[in-house]
This record gives sequence, C-alpha cells and structure tokens, in this order.
Amino acid sequence: MPYSVTLPGSSGQTAVVESTQADGKTYEQLRRECLQKGKLFEDPDFPAVDGSLFYSQRVPVNFEWKRPGEICKEPQFITGGATRTDICQGQLGDCWLLAAIASLTLKEETLNRVVPNDQTFDRGYAGIFHFQFWQHNKWMDVVVDDRLPCVRDKLVFLHSADNNEFWSALLEKAYAKLNGSYEALKGGSTMEAMEDFTGGVGEMYETKNGPSNLFLILKKAIERGSMLGCSIDITSSAESEAQTSTGLVKGHAYSVTGVEEVNYRGAKVQLIRVRNPWGQVEWNGPWSDNSREWTVIDSSEKKRLLQNSLDDGEFWMEFGDFKSNYDKVEICNLSPDALSDDVSKQWAVNLFEGSWIRGSTAGGCRNYIDTFWTNPQFKLHLENPDDGDKLCSVIVALMQKNRRRLRKEGLDLETIGFAIYEAPDDQDHQGKDFFRYNPSKARSRTYINVREVSERFRLPPGNYLLVPTTFQPHKEADFLIRLFSEKKAGAIEVGNKIEADLPEPPKPNPPEEETDEEKGLRKLFEQVAGPDNVISARELQHVLNNVLGRRKEVKFDGLSLNTCISIINLMDVDGSGMMEFSEFKVFWDKLKKWIMLFLSYDVDRSGTMSSYELRSALNAAGMKLNNRILQLLGLRFADEKLEIDFDDYLTCIVRLENMFRIFQALDAQKKGEVSLNMHQFLLLTMNV
Repeated sequence: MPYSVTLPGSSGQTAVVESTQADGKTYEQLRRECLQKGKLFEDPDFPAVDGSLFYSQRVPVNFEWKRPGEICKEPQFITGGATRTDICQGQLGDCWLLAAIASLTLKEETLNRVVPNDQTFDRGYAGIFHFQFWQHNKWMDVVVDDRLPCVRDKLVFLHSADNNEFWSALLEKAYAKLNGSYEALKGGSTMEAMEDFTGGVGEMYETKNGPSNLFLILKKAIERGSMLGCSIDITSSAESEAQTSTGLVKGHAYSVTGVEEVNYRGAKVQLIRVRNPWGQVEWNGPWSDNSREWTVIDSSEKKRLLQNSLDDGEFWMEFGDFKSNYDKVEICNLSPDALSDDVSKQWAVNLFEGSWIRGSTAGGCRNYIDTFWTNPQFKLHLENPDDGDKLCSVIVALMQKNRRRLRKEGLDLETIGFAIYEAPDDQDHQGKDFFRYNPSKARSRTYINVREVSERFRLPPGNYLLVPTTFQPHKEADFLIRLFSEKKAGAIEVGNKIEADLPEPPKPNPPEEETDEEKGLRKLFEQVAGPDNVISARELQHVLNNVLGRRKEVKFDGLSLNTCISIINLMDVDGSGMMEFSEFKVFWDKLKKWIMLFLSYDVDRSGTMSSYELRSALNAAGMKLNNRILQLLGLRFADEKLEIDFDDYLTCIVRLENMFRIFQALDAQKKGEVSLNMHQFLLLTMNV
C-alpha cells in the first residue's frame, strides 16, 4: 500500500514508499498494534523458519532464531554512529552486499533513508524494525521482526564488531526478505546493492582502458552528487588487503570524493581525491598530504583543497597516477529524487517498464532476425547537446526484474543486452526489413547474465530507436529501462497505439447483376440455409468446416460453435441472430482476404503462422495493437510450439474486428473512449 513519508536529510522532500506487507499495513500501524497488545512483533511474511534461510538445500546446522535481547544484555540499534566496523561477514556469500553497506555509511543522508535512525531497543520497543530499498522505480518499506538466526547465541550472518549493535544484521535480514530468503543473497555485485540503496544507475570503467574523457565523466559525477568507488584488482586471495609501498591497499573498496584541476608550474594538473574507509593508511606519492607539490600552488587553493589534511584516510592523487594504480572505478548516478536540493546539476530521467513474453515480444538478439523485430521498441529524441559540446551524453540501463527472488522457482538471470538504431521519422513499430537493412549505431558491449546492463553513449542530436532483448528468443522476463541524459530528452514506447482502419465492405450486386462467382455462392447459401433462407451458427459451422477442411495448404482443426456465433455477431446487420445472403456474401469476401493474409505469413508452408508474425498479419488486416494485447493474443491462441493454425487465427481476427466495430459504434464522438454500465458491459462481452 503506497503512503507518503518525509525523507531524512536537508532537502525535506516527500516521497511515496510502498509497504511490502501482505496485509498492506505500515511499520507504524504494526508497531502501534504490538504496543497496544503488549506483544513483540512476529512477521508472518518472513517467519522464523528454515524456508526463510535456504530454498535449495536443507539447513546445514541447527539454527535458533533469537531476539537481540536474548543474545546480549543491553542491545542497541546503532552505537557511536554507523561505520564500516559495524559490518562483519558471516556464513553467507554476500560480501557484495557488505561492500555496498560499507559505502553507504560514508553517505549520511542516503544511509538515513535506507536505515531510518529513529529506531531503538529502548522506549517504544516492540520487536519490529523497518528499512527502505529501491526496487524497479519504487521505494519499498520492508518491515522485519528482530528474530535473527544464531548458533550457540552468536549471529550466523552479518554482524557488527560490537556484540550489542544490531542495525547491520537487521538490514541484511530486511534485504533477504525483499529477495525471498537469505540464500537468495549468495553472489552479486556491489553496484546491484548500491542501486537498491539509492535508486541510481551504475557504471563501471576500467581505468587503464577507459574513455578519453574519463576525468570529465568523474568530475560531472561528483557535481551531480553521484556515489563513486574505486579498487585495485588482486590476482590471488593472498593479495587481499595487501598494502603497497605507496600506501594503497589491494582488493579494497575506496571512495572517490573529489575531482579538481589546479595550476601547477604554469600548467593545469588534474587531481582526484580518494578516501580509504579505514580512516587511515594513505597514498604517499605525489600530491599526498605532505608532498612538495603543494608548496608550489596558490595558498588559497592549497587551503581549500587540503582543509582535511590530517591522517583521515583521504588523499589527493594526480589523475595519471590514479589510473596507473587503480584498476576499476564505479559510479552510481543518482536520480533527482535521491538528491538533496543543493545539487544543482541533475540527470534528466526517462523510465519504461516492459516484458519479454514467449511467442509475442521475446524476439532475442539481432542474430535471430526473424523474431528480433518483435521485441519492445523505444524511441529516444536527443535535441540539446551537452554544454560546450556537439554531442549528447546518455546512459542506457536495462534491468531485468525480480530474478533474485525467482531463483527458488528455478529461474535465474537471463542473458540481456540492447541495440540502438537511427530512427525513421514515423512512430511505428519497425518491422523485419528495417533491421535487415539498417545497422545499429550503438549497442551494449556484450550480452551478459547480470541484473543490469548499463552503457554511456555520446550521440549526435536526433531520433534513435532502442531495442532491449534477451540473447536467445522465447526467454521470458520483466524489464525496466532507465535513460539518464545530461539534458532533457524525449522518449516514448513505439507501437503502443491501438487503432483500426476497417472500411465498410462494398454492398453485393443485385441478383440480375451477379457475377458467375456470386451466383455460385448464392447456390451454396441456398443449399445450406434451407427453406428459411437464413444461416444459423450451426449451419455456418457445418459449411465452413466442410469447405476449409478440404484446403490442404492450411492446418485446420475445425471451427467451434462459439467462433461461428462470433462471425454471425460480426456480420448480423439487422440483429436477427441469423446470416442473410447479403451478409454471407460480405463475410465470404472477408474470409478470402483473411485466407490470403494467412498464407502470405506462412512462409515455410507448414499450414500454420508463427505467433510472432501475428502483429504483421493483423496490421495488414487494418488492426494495430500494442505489445500488451499482442502478448495476450499469443498466450491465448498459440500452441506450445508458438504456432497458430488457421481456425485459431480466424477466431482471433473475427473477435478483434467484432470488438473494434462495437467500440467504434459506441464512440460516436471519436474520442477513443466510451462509458459502459455493468449491464452494457455484460451484453457486449457475451456477444463478442
């Protein structure tokens, strides 16, 4: 249930957060109920049972779930501020999460959002705590009880070095609940957790192979309030936390806190400020705290840059030395809602959600040209170049949703990526031929099975088409696309219109002017209709099954009575519930057109149509549908081989035309919307 809160920090912003509880109750409601009843909270959504720990194996030891008050005498939520020493890894492979929490402690305002600091084991304690995480463009408020897994009165997983401090252990529990279990946290990237703590978009650069403008990228990131980290690779576990002769530590997560240019001996020198979270052990090379380089620059500049020149773990380096010594730098670009008001330069953000559905929109990568074009497509309009530049900077981030939570159902990360094309002027969803004859302008570096693929591009102003995909076709997943641009950019999902161009069919010729074909059709009609000279649904079913069953070029299992009723409803102009000859003639002309359409898209002459080609067939019949409707049609009419035989195709196209014509009749003002009461709705849906 969404509700508004005021964010901690100086900005005073309000944001909507969503309760994750199955009953929709908020932290405050649950806490108040517990205090009124005099009971400690027990979370029904994440109970103290083995299933909350592991899903793929039996629990290896006998865990006991204990509250902090049962583990130590005077438990505290936070003691002496939240610091990196509060984060000690337990018996779970989630060091990626711990590294992100350590970085979080360096950003007080962000920390106070994720870990609301008005929580305590003292007055008002009710055994309930809450934490806030970003998930797919929503802030989620995750409530937990404080029962923690222990063995012999010691915490098994994340814990603080201080035995009576519990904020970090409870934070890990809340994150495990969000993802389904503690086991679901095994393996991941620090950037994944950083994004969940901030709602930002992550980037990673190898410093020795980075872009030529890496310094400018880092400088702008600092100006935008982004969170930056860097590290030195290790070649073996023995090198972890090993200190170099220059005072740097291998395999250790550093923060980047400043980027500047200074005048030094008549030239500009690029400097970068780095912080060791230990609070000590610093770089001792050029531009370190007491190096001779500082004696040459302007005194006011020196005072400004070295205002924290004690042995605090923070130091300056020349950018060339930084690139030589560090191997990776990570940026978590924050969205405007995660920033305080004093950050003047903010990213412009566009966001879209979508799905790859087998048989309709799961087309796979460009290697599979026959289905690639059916993937969701998004049009991006870049109009304003970056300041002082001719190109536009844009970060494209493609995230697959909920995959960590879905692990227990046997669904792990799909291999994902994207391609960007120069877009034609029209807004239509582009077909196979467009991608056959037009190369991409940019693409993700690789297809990879990670939660999010992100890439920064510099493109000329213009229109671009973004196509997110899984590597192979028929792979299903929900996704989120975020577009971060330096200047405001327009973006829409294309192929999202629903419309129909259904001209009224020509009236049949009078009997004296009938062609030989029409005379033959009249003879057939009279044989089927009998003395009453009208055709019922059962009579129509009989004649169509006979006629279509003899056609060898289509796979035909027979039309149901319901489909024949739909055909009569479509053609029955006078509301008699029967089909007269004039109506039968119009239908027969439609049927011939529908057969030709079907055959034109049955490329391999199998007698069936691929469900991916349904969009093109319906377009040719005058009906444009969006991805959501096409996904439903694929699920409804395609078989397990993603094929549609002729009887299902005919049922689909008849019902769609029926629905379009009914809507158009009701929409007399051509507004694209109608109002129905319950009685009208039931009548219409039953007739379709």
